Amino acid sequence: MTTLTVLGMVLGGALAACGGSGGTGGTGSPGGSPGDRPATASATPSGTASSASPAASGPPRTAPGPDGLARVLTRGPKSPGKVVALTFDADMTADEGPRAAEGEHFDNPELIALLRWLKVPATVFMTGRWAEEYPSQARSIGTDPLFEIANHSYSHYAFTSPCYGLPTLGKEAIGGEVERAFGAIRKTGARNVVPYFRFPGGCYDDVSLRALAAEKVTAVQWDVVSGDAFATDADAVAQQTLDGVKPGSLVVMHCTRSAAPVTGQAVSQVVPELRKRGYRFVKVSDLVRG
Repeated sequence: MTTLTVLGMVLGGALAACGGSGGTGGTGSPGGSPGDRPATASATPSGTASSASPAASGPPRTAPGPDGLARVLTRGPKSPGKVVALTFDADMTADEGPRAAEGEHFDNPELIALLRWLKVPATVFMTGRWAEEYPSQARSIGTDPLFEIANHSYSHYAFTSPCYGLPTLGKEAIGGEVERAFGAIRKTGARNVVPYFRFPGGCYDDVSLRALAAEKVTAVQWDVVSGDAFATDADAVAQQTLDGVKPGSLVVMHCTRSAAPVTGQAVSQVVPELRKRGYRFVKVSDLVRG
């Protein structure tokens, strides 16, 4: 019996836990979830850096470099043992609301259910706009000790240009983007929110790193690209991931059904194989902590 077959037997209960009971378009779990009515978007940042950002105590972060630029974490310590952090980007740009209203799914509750069933800790890098669209899912992820939520900006607009065709923010808007995203995520009731940030598209420059340092968050990128974005071959995604993982690796995947439809199938292959190789899964905060 395959992992996905067994998952199908338990998915109903797991989906109830990760959706309406408070993942990444549409109205939550398949068929829609009453708990996932979009929150009203605020036209201004939800709070100041002191009120919107995570508290100074708690998950570790790295101090800016002597040049005042935020440090960029791409993998764990040099000798972390056989640990790996799976990270999932919950992407939704500020202008994709109409597409979600028409039924496009930017969420993936089945993937979150799979991670729960496999007991895999993970870090979800969430945009504020995604949190507003799926508040019950954001709350469920952010109150489950298996997961933590990190900041992926509010709008998923680029912090520098060019960046894969994404609209570009003005430099003066960077701080507000970070604060507004933290505010939108916390408004859902999520508690496991960590002071880490991933640049939309992975694009950054010195100006954006300096602005990020002022927000007192750690920039987290990756050293393993799963290739799940817009992929249709789960086997290829799994193989690319397995080929790239080393002790301390940070793997980037996506939690978005419309843009990454085979991620769950790939994860169902990656997790047992890495465990067979002796790897242990950790959250980004555990990787930073060493």
